[in-house]
Amino acid sequence: MSSQIHDALVDLMVVAATSDSAITEKELMRISALIDRLPVFEGFDRERLADVVNDCADRLNGADGLDGVIDTALAALPPKLEDTAYALAVEVTAVDLRLEQEELRYLEMLRDRLSLDRLTTAAIEVAARARHRRMPG
Repeated sequence: MSSQIHDALVDLMVVAATSDSAITEKELMRISALIDRLPVFEGFDRERLADVVNDCADRLNGADGLDGVIDTALAALPPKLEDTAYALAVEVTAVDLRLEQEELRYLEMLRDRLSLDRLTTAAIEVAARARHRRMPG
């Protein structure tokens, strides 16, 4: 898989992590863990991760901002990875079990730009909540 596709997936995770504020250590750890264990990241050069994250942050703060980062990332993704991209974004936002308004807006913005049906995105969201749930009490 091309590094452009890997970078696009990382960018969408970084945007998810920064949508509610600065990226937290917990969110960085989740991004790193996802890269380490998911088959879609096979061949990704881990030594580039900090550079990809920093480049994304620079572009978020640049002239094209959030829309530019999302548009560039989605343009690099083949359609068959749109559900994967959405699942990764949801996974990063779900890490603290509390979705802030900014995170919900980002996910809505991403849903609107992807060609995924509402049933698919809802299933991804429910699965992420189930995976991150803690024991009651």
